[in-house]
Amino acid sequence: MTTLADTKFAILDLVPVRENKSIQSSLHHALDLARHAEKLGYDRLWLAEHHNMSGIASSATAVLLGYLLANTTTLRVGSGGIMLPNHAPLVVAEQFGTLTTLYPNRVELGLGRAPGTDQMTMRALRRGRQETEDQFPQDVLEILQYFKDPEPGQRIIATPGHSTHVPVWLLGSSLFSAQLAAKLGLPYSFASHFAPRMLGQAIQLYRENFEPSEYLDKPYVSMGVPTVVAETDEEAHYLATSPYQRIIAMFRNQRGKLRPPIDNIEEIWSPAERMSVQQFYAMAQIGSKATVKAGLEQLLEKYEVDEFIFTCDIYDIEKRLQNFDLLMQIKQGL
Repeated sequence: MTTLADTKFAILDLVPVRENKSIQSSLHHALDLARHAEKLGYDRLWLAEHHNMSGIASSATAVLLGYLLANTTTLRVGSGGIMLPNHAPLVVAEQFGTLTTLYPNRVELGLGRAPGTDQMTMRALRRGRQETEDQFPQDVLEILQYFKDPEPGQRIIATPGHSTHVPVWLLGSSLFSAQLAAKLGLPYSFASHFAPRMLGQAIQLYRENFEPSEYLDKPYVSMGVPTVVAETDEEAHYLATSPYQRIIAMFRNQRGKLRPPIDNIEEIWSPAERMSVQQFYAMAQIGSKATVKAGLEQLLEKYEVDEFIFTCDIYDIEKRLQNFDLLMQIKQGL
């Protein structure tokens, strides 16, 4: 059986904007986290693309990745993911081709099928374009081709981009991307940090239908896990009231900035909202090192994934860095 020591640990940063803090401070903290992850030995750090959300500062994903790459040395960074319906495949290939040309062997491209925003913003992002999610498989194939060596007579070539062979992942929260990742022989990351319902089905479908490719000879699965790790269970549950408030606000269609923790979350949510938060955060690991270690071991035994990619929405930035420190101590058995 695979152990935590054998499992890769990665980070997904949504670059949260905190109440009473500036967007600039969030962008600077993204670099602090990247440097911290590099020092601790995390396998990769990804940024997620979202738009028109006051509480998330990673909308210009490729630009922010350039900032992180320029100020770190060895850490692999990438997108978790670029929301492909918002972009022309050639532009994505050129952006990530440029990044990997500047920083060889450090850049990864995770591709998502959803717009990562609301309908009105989606129309603003796609202005002048008619593409839909149904084109996702064709767009993925187009990007993969741009990263290869150009074929004789190929009329459209990504420069920079061609011959860079940027590693491409498919991301998803349903069965569609699992099936496509299996067909194309690509690594697959499931968004169980916010949509855990179909995790087991998606992993099974991916593994059963996987076709070896030039990219992978066997399936590779990553799963998203929200975390709040602290010195004690009590402190962790207190710190977790920040992400709880964010989720409640989302259910109420009141998306906003990340709020400080509160003493009594019961005063905030209704019984129905409490149940919805628990379903949303079904894979979350909240508690002391001992508690979270036991929880991660249960996830690993059940899903046998190759990698955990952790999110963390702690308000206090020092406590947030400590969260990833404690996770790595769990992995190393300290």
